[in-house]
Amino acid sequence: MTVTPHPSLNDPQQRALIEAIQRGLPMVARPYAAIGEQIGLSEREVIRSIQSLLEQGVIKRLGVVVRHRELGYDANAMVVWDVPDVRVGEVGRLLGGKSYVTLCYRRPRRLPDWRYNLFTMIHGRDREQVLARVAELVRDARLESVVHRVLFSRQCFKQRGARYVGPPAPPGDATPIEVAG
Repeated sequence: MTVTPHPSLNDPQQRALIEAIQRGLPMVARPYAAIGEQIGLSEREVIRSIQSLLEQGVIKRLGVVVRHRELGYDANAMVVWDVPDVRVGEVGRLLGGKSYVTLCYRRPRRLPDWRYNLFTMIHGRDREQVLARVAELVRDARLESVVHRVLFSRQCFKQRGARYVGPPAPPGDATPIEVAG
């Protein structure tokens, strides 16, 4: 979920709703009714409030955090690409359109130390599957001459959606990375 600062965040009921949904929807038949019980709203009021927050742009989107390791996807890698600036939009759309690319975003280069400007996250059942998908991306987007690195995660310290209201989360460590040759 992405939240933009807005006057309605000063409303205690709206803040309570955002706090509740950013913790994740309960795994029950009627999750909005369960959230409503927690914060003193009916199911219908919860749905209307979420719709209103979406329409106002306070909430930009609702998404799912999938704990991929629990589903058997034990290998994941951030692939960093040094894409020519004139192609980064086109390449980003193509790579981001692949079903197995779970994140795709552009970041500024930090020269001279960091030349990469496009980042993709790929999950796979094993390293070979991830590397095969990287090879497919290279082929499909004609990136044979583009420098890239595959950074495999070695350990997961934390995985959850972002928090925007409520108490701050305790600081966490960054995930160490391993570079595939």
